[in-house]
Amino acid sequence: MLKVNITKTLHGSSGEMKLDIDLEIKEGELVAIAGQSGSGKTTLLRILAGLEDAEGKINISNKIWLSKSKFLPPQKREIGFVFQDYALFNNMTVLDNLLFVKKDMSLATHLLEITELTELKNRYPITLSGGQKQRVSLCRAIMGRPKLLLMDEPLSALDPAMRLKLQNKILELHNEFNTTTIMVSHDPSEIYRLASRMIVLEHGKIIDDGTPKKVMVKEKNSLKGEILELDKSLATVLVGQQLIEINLDKDEVKRLSVGDIIIVR
Repeated sequence: MLKVNITKTLHGSSGEMKLDIDLEIKEGELVAIAGQSGSGKTTLLRILAGLEDAEGKINISNKIWLSKSKFLPPQKREIGFVFQDYALFNNMTVLDNLLFVKKDMSLATHLLEITELTELKNRYPITLSGGQKQRVSLCRAIMGRPKLLLMDEPLSALDPAMRLKLQNKILELHNEFNTTTIMVSHDPSEIYRLASRMIVLEHGKIIDDGTPKKVMVKEKNSLKGEILELDKSLATVLVGQQLIEINLDKDEVKRLSVGDIIIVR
């Protein structure tokens, strides 16, 4: 079980925003994080990876990664990270890129077979296509048998046919290794195909959490509105050119503020 309860003040093009995340992810889940640019998706991944600090607590399998008195560095967090730009070592062959993570030839050979890279094992990254590089990046992330696999829009730069092929490889690897996986994606079809759970961020807060099908159906039939006024449990929201009033529960009253963008259903 991964438990995340963190806050961090972010400064973006739209001004100051507070990332405020409280969630639990079961072992072996494949969770997609969605939301508009600037909503905090990549920052959340970087905090989980230990590439950025935050206030709060991160606990995975009863091991503390982050607390008020502790900050575990990335190399001790047992994570795999698949970046958009591959982040491969260009002076190493495909095989050496994998063995750099862990000297396990059996596992490296197995991963290369699954991802159809065996014939390319002695090639250097500079000679590979984008899809091939991303497969190497995925294999390398799995080599350490991570407790948590993080993927930041790993397939966004690929053509549709290659995206579909690699989506199948991601699902195959996830199922075989039963790795808890968190993936940032803007692609609804990718999320629907891969994820068992979809979390939507808006201005640093979780505004929806459920199966991809349920979340996407709600999003399609929902409108976004800006909170103009909060009066105890009553919110005045501007949707388009129309004002509506919405009753809030106790948790919503605590986490929402004037100016927040919310989903109105």
